[in-house]
Amino acid sequence: MIEQVTRALPGAEAEVFTQHVARGLTRFANSAIHQNITTETTTVRLRVHRDGRTVALTGQDRETLIARARAALDAAPADRAWPGLTPPSALAGSGNLDEETAAATPADRAARVRDFVRAAGGLETAGYVATTVHRATYANTLGQVVSGGTTEAALDGIARTGTSDGVSRLASVRLADLDGARLGARAAVKARASAHPEVLPPGRYEVVLEPTAVADVLNCLAIFGFNGRMVAEGMSFARLGADQLDPAITLRDDPVGPGGIGLPFDAEGTPRDTLTLVDRGTVRAVLHDRQTAALTGAVSTGHYSDAGFGVLGSCLHLLGSGAGPADEVDGPEADSHVTALVRDVERGLLVTDNWYTRVLDPKTLVMTGLTRNGLWLIENGQVTRPVQNLRFTQSYPLALAPGAVLGVGTSAAGQPATRLDLGFRAPALRLASWNYTGNAAG
Repeated sequence: MIEQVTRALPGAEAEVFTQHVARGLTRFANSAIHQNITTETTTVRLRVHRDGRTVALTGQDRETLIARARAALDAAPADRAWPGLTPPSALAGSGNLDEETAAATPADRAARVRDFVRAAGGLETAGYVATTVHRATYANTLGQVVSGGTTEAALDGIARTGTSDGVSRLASVRLADLDGARLGARAAVKARASAHPEVLPPGRYEVVLEPTAVADVLNCLAIFGFNGRMVAEGMSFARLGADQLDPAITLRDDPVGPGGIGLPFDAEGTPRDTLTLVDRGTVRAVLHDRQTAALTGAVSTGHYSDAGFGVLGSCLHLLGSGAGPADEVDGPEADSHVTALVRDVERGLLVTDNWYTRVLDPKTLVMTGLTRNGLWLIENGQVTRPVQNLRFTQSYPLALAPGAVLGVGTSAAGQPATRLDLGFRAPALRLASWNYTGNAAG
């Protein structure tokens, strides 16, 4: 297609990003599958710059796109921020794509649902199992040509009593890594352990955040903290070279490393590699596309996004404190790594999920939100009783500040990607303080 653009628009700088996304989704409710959906979408994105003007269009028919681009260029405003095209550069890899997951059928997903439901032991269950394969190709008039792909398999499910829910979720490159029975049993244990919760007064509590809750922290750090646009506009807390977080925190964006989910390049054709954002508490990098890199005198890290939220990560990985798989436990803790953190808490809270989180101050990243799917009081190193959901108002960087991180789980668990296609690998965290401002009603 690049040759067609060159012939139709002599002298233009142009790039073409073509992606094919196939998604399979199996939903279940009332402990039975009620929906199977399969979608396949191919999208072509054409961006052209000529005579100081830039247009970007998406569609499926190449001839139509080129004709639209030619017409739109005449009416486009001047683009003084054009950062130029990505020069020829090699990829770090072709992406983590598992062919068995790419070829997964509704029956393959249903098998995980069946195991989840059976393991819940009669409790009502609901959730989904999803598989996604994402393949893409990029080419531009400077000669950059790259292609790659990735897969994601995810299970997110709850078990429910009359007064409580318990959740378990996991994501991986491989569908074979999703053990429906293990996840269903975990959700059921958490649901039973959180039945008939008691009221707890608001205040500051030491907390153990399970990986499911840590994923929300990483999501907000990505959108509001390490987002190159927020940095360029002076709206981010992140300061390069500053020791802003606890030395226990090392955070990377790593779609190409082992277990990473994401394409090995972005829609501007810039290769992605393992990028250390925070190294033992010190901010080392932020995420950039070509435009924000030009604005700040940096280099693109391969994180262009057209989602409207600026420059986003692909697969954020908060490193655990060691290695090795976690064992299942009898209590409400997600696994043995969480239990190890709970043992050192004199009085605090075990938190399964933070949700409905909204930013109050982007600069300090003060967030408000609610707990859900399981909240328990910890006393003298033991989970003692369930408590009702609480509302919090908390600065996430402050919660991770030097001296505030009292423990990090041994290994990170994959968490399903958000609607912004941002995935996470998160361990549990033990934090010195989390500010709860009221119950879930207000």
